[in-house]
Amino acid sequence: MKELYIRAISGFIYALLLIVSLYSQTALSLILAAFGLISLLEFSKLISLKSYLQYVIFIILYIVFGYISLLDPDAAGGDEAIQILLVLTIFVNLLLIKDLFTTKRIPLFESKRYITTTFYLSSGFVFMIQVANFKHEFTPLLLLGTFILMWVNDSAAYLIGKNFGKQKLFPRISPKKTVEGFLGGLLFASISSYFISKYTHTLNFNAWLILSIIVSVLGTFGDLIESKFKRMAGVKDSGVIMPGHGGLLDRLDSLIFVAPFIYLFLRISQHVS
Repeated sequence: MKELYIRAISGFIYALLLIVSLYSQTALSLILAAFGLISLLEFSKLISLKSYLQYVIFIILYIVFGYISLLDPDAAGGDEAIQILLVLTIFVNLLLIKDLFTTKRIPLFESKRYITTTFYLSSGFVFMIQVANFKHEFTPLLLLGTFILMWVNDSAAYLIGKNFGKQKLFPRISPKKTVEGFLGGLLFASISSYFISKYTHTLNFNAWLILSIIVSVLGTFGDLIESKFKRMAGVKDSGVIMPGHGGLLDRLDSLIFVAPFIYLFLRISQHVS
């Protein structure tokens, strides 16, 4: 029972920090930068990357694309640079999905370590900021809606999987995940998309419904990818910063992975509508 209380308190503080930061562009940028650096530190330990270059890359990406998004939306070549980063990020993420199915161990030669930290992790935080500032307007409810979809999906998947799960989803990497849990998470995330569309007044219901599917499916891949890195490193958690939960990366892995896909969907829907 004590462990449950500790887990609930640390989870509440984490969620509160995120929600409160959504009231200010500056606060959100600083919180996500701090979360990004902590997550990068945890991930670097998982893949045994001991240099400091990945932190420099993170800071450069975060500042450059934050500047384009927040301070100078009309910067020459800014939108084209974001599109190039988006293509590279999604390409790397798709390769990581491929590695889930085709290799027992994700290859981590030196250059791939930097490619992975740059386009899998650092870019994830860049696109969280891009979602919150979509069309160069501070729209934090878009990011909040994404958080809610993720939390609902994860909570429902955990509860339904724990109580009703029988068929393993990906036993080689995450023995506790079940097909029933995955479908339960998808169902409740889809239901929550109706209420998000009704009360945030950001996107219509159809758009939020599609986002709920993106979050549930690709968020699960993001969680599995981080689980595979942890299994390769021989650890249960990415860190200890969140008592009862593990590391910050353990809480953000799905959102880091799914953020560029959400941004891609928003861009496509902008041109279609």
